[in-house]
Amino acid sequence: MDNATEFLLEACPRLPEALSRLEALASDLYYSWDPGVRSLFGRLDPPLWHKVEHNPRLFLRRVSQQRLDDAAADRNYVAEYRRIVATYDAYQASEANPDVTESLPAGKALVAYFCAEFGFHESFPIYSGGLGILAGDHCKAASDLGVPFVAVGLLYQQGYFIQAIDAQGQQVARYQSHGSEDLPITPVLQDGKVLVVTVPFPGRALSARVWKAQVGHVTLYLLDSRTDDNTAEDQQLTQQLYGGDEQTRISQEMLLGIGGVRALAALGLKPTAWHINEGHAAFMVLERCRQWMAETGAPFEAALEGVAAATLFTTHTPVPAGHDMFTRELTEAALMPYCKQAGLDFEQIYALGAKVNDHRFNMTSLGLRGSRFHNGVSRIHGGVAARMESDIWPQIPPGENPMGYITNGVHVPTFLAPDWAALFDVQAPTWRGELRNPGFWSFIDQIPDFHYWSVHKTLKHRMSEFVAERLARQHERNGTGRSVTERMIRPLLDNQRDPLLIGFARRFATYKRATLIFSDLDRLTRLLTDPERPAVLIFAGKAHPKDGPGQQLIRVVHELSMRPALIGHILLLENYDQAMARYLVSGMDVWLNNPEYPKEASGTSGQKAALNGAINLSVLDGWWGEGFMEENGWGITPRDIALDPEFRNREEARDLLDLLEYDVIPAYYERAVQGYSEAWVARSKASMRTITPRFNAQRMVMDYVERYYQSATAQGQRLLADHGQQARDLARWKARVRQAWPGVTLSMVGCVDGRCAFDEGVEVSAEAFLNGLAPEDVRMECLVTPECTGSHDEPGPNCFLLSVTDNRGGERPAAGSTNGRVTFGGRIQPPYPGLQTLRLRLYPFHPALSHRFETGCMLWI
Repeated sequence: MDNATEFLLEACPRLPEALSRLEALASDLYYSWDPGVRSLFGRLDPPLWHKVEHNPRLFLRRVSQQRLDDAAADRNYVAEYRRIVATYDAYQASEANPDVTESLPAGKALVAYFCAEFGFHESFPIYSGGLGILAGDHCKAASDLGVPFVAVGLLYQQGYFIQAIDAQGQQVARYQSHGSEDLPITPVLQDGKVLVVTVPFPGRALSARVWKAQVGHVTLYLLDSRTDDNTAEDQQLTQQLYGGDEQTRISQEMLLGIGGVRALAALGLKPTAWHINEGHAAFMVLERCRQWMAETGAPFEAALEGVAAATLFTTHTPVPAGHDMFTRELTEAALMPYCKQAGLDFEQIYALGAKVNDHRFNMTSLGLRGSRFHNGVSRIHGGVAARMESDIWPQIPPGENPMGYITNGVHVPTFLAPDWAALFDVQAPTWRGELRNPGFWSFIDQIPDFHYWSVHKTLKHRMSEFVAERLARQHERNGTGRSVTERMIRPLLDNQRDPLLIGFARRFATYKRATLIFSDLDRLTRLLTDPERPAVLIFAGKAHPKDGPGQQLIRVVHELSMRPALIGHILLLENYDQAMARYLVSGMDVWLNNPEYPKEASGTSGQKAALNGAINLSVLDGWWGEGFMEENGWGITPRDIALDPEFRNREEARDLLDLLEYDVIPAYYERAVQGYSEAWVARSKASMRTITPRFNAQRMVMDYVERYYQSATAQGQRLLADHGQQARDLARWKARVRQAWPGVTLSMVGCVDGRCAFDEGVEVSAEAFLNGLAPEDVRMECLVTPECTGSHDEPGPNCFLLSVTDNRGGERPAAGSTNGRVTFGGRIQPPYPGLQTLRLRLYPFHPALSHRFETGCMLWI
């Protein structure tokens, strides 16, 4: 028998007519954010639902016919099924939000969103972490709002790895393949055949099948290299997310960027705004330039202007090493066949990816030079990115360059526990339509404290049981003794003491400083194991398989969790995914985050926890730098980054432990006769009330619509008009500016009076040698900044435009003059009282620019 061959046979049931719409519900990722839909499957066979990892399509192939027939005869089940189907149909029939249609009129606008990963649900494992979850939330919110929107990514057969942590604390990575029939996708058909796109690769053309996934109102297109047209090696290209070597990475990114644009073109889709979500997809710029050149007959420089004007680039990486960079040799070998086919000059292309003091091809630089709209993902990160990428605009002060920011938010229906949603339905039935209205959320304060606390306690107990069950399985596999496991979970399940639960769940990267809290281990041990006021730290997260230091952090946490003095007070869970996240963010008392400032671009796990009433205890970095108020959590002020790193870590760790000892733990255990702390409930309510309407994905997506998608659509259409005439004019003008600018000079004319009456003004005058540029090609400004206003909120500089007062390029000042010196001047009315500083600057100007400083040129006197 041991040598017998086994053949797998799957006996699939037939859906009863009364439940026929279950197939449609299983095929739309709407289920990823609607717990009611998921409950329809889970109720049929809970053990099987758990075994198939909450995958509806797989579940419907494995569930028994008897269970389906029994459900079809169950009046209560059928009534719930009909209610949920009616809700789904109403959602699909809903119209776009009026704010969306005002900015992006139906039929006249379409946003294309490219990303290397999308995290919708654990049943669709084509994501690794924060970037993918954010992309998934972006699509969900776009669907909710009715944004005209398509998304493009890659279909990975294995996705990211499944993590196990062995008895020594070693991370073990295991990959699991998923067949297309298991996923909520269908092939895209044209003329009865699966749509295939090709991308020129060295020595061959790579083919990719196109699939689609429905995300409510949004369609996600995914490219898959598993086709018989490819070699066995090329079929493995989309095997793993972030797997393989640099050759694999650049090949995946060519398929995503170039192949993705070709897929949309083959489908007849014509986006008006293009969103590159991180540098992985930046090669899309090249293919769109090729198409632009073919459609308009324009040269590459003009095509780049037209393409860039309709493009937004979002960066999520505040660490230089986190950006994709490829050697010239690899880039040339990979791109040359495409460049030859597309009629593009490789040297021009390589220059788009140039980075100061680095000879490699930088995908972020390509994305920035191939777009005219750019943003980081929090206020702090926007400033970091503006400085980090300042070489793109070398003469522009970072605070004024085109890099903006939109702070990330999370999809509320996905991460808000159903228990809270049910309570909101009673307290404020219209809450789902008020996610962008902070004032509406004052209703949270009207919820009776005992009712509020009982919901939290229910969720906390549910999470604790989940954690205990996962730990028991983990320890049983590792051979850990049952007595050890029982001692480990005992504090967690102590309902009498109801210990304070502190969660730390995110990627194990060194800058996130998972072990910072262990800096004074004796003190921490005393705080966690106080018999009257116990606390439990719960850790979860993966380290990249190639990140040795990150994996070492996991080993440290594991070793401490097994120490006799700390057992039961430090817990480490393996294989953090979206299913686990929903439990953890809904049941924690405190959400801990202590990254190394300013390396947290945004972070969103704390937002998810706050939706559910958890209180953030975090370094004031990323989103928490905007979200923190004294009433809604605790903030750790980061030390100056110029200080010694060890000193910074030591001081910030002391702050963390001080907050735990003197604020967090006392507040939690300040319980009255009712069994909970009124001060704690007030802070928890403030967390939920202030963070939910400000840091949700609907607010985030509307920010993108109003700040970027609308502008990119208008600017792109403007430059495309008349066969791209404005794009051609702009490209020629920029070429003229680049040639002339090194020879442009500025000098002061006369002196500026150092004193005047407040209601008077001063004359300022400066002379510019324009080196062949015309006066209308530039703007001269005087910036006035207050030296001291006595206010805590210092105003920014006031800007005064100076006009031409003398043009010696000809016998008299004349527009269009291209020779000689030009004098600019004007009278400046002091905008501030007291001492103020005047500065004069000159920069190129053209009415077709998307951002006035996009040329990167500026001179100061």
